[in-house]
Amino acid sequence: MEAIETTCTVALRDYPELPPRERMAAEGRYLRVLERKLGGADVVADALRAVMQLQESDGSDVSAEDLALAGQWTKAANAAREAGYQGLGEVDGAYFEVRLA
Repeated sequence: MEAIETTCTVALRDYPELPPRERMAAEGRYLRVLERKLGGADVVADALRAVMQLQESDGSDVSAEDLALAGQWTKAANAAREAGYQGLGEVDGAYFEVRLA
């Protein structure tokens, strides 16, 4: 399975029987919207790091800037998910996985 890469890797997971071309198009839409909403590829990576840090801690050691980035991530990821599923429809259990490259 192919994935779209920049500073992050996006992969559509658990979406059964989707041709590779459509999968790559969905991943591309997701990434483009995520980058547009957050302000670029570097900001996507920074926001993802902030979300990961927040998930791994009790929140007491997270900066105000990282908290703000995590909040922006949530909004951007919701918009990106809608764009990614455009023309496909959501499937129970399917999700977009975003990882640092």
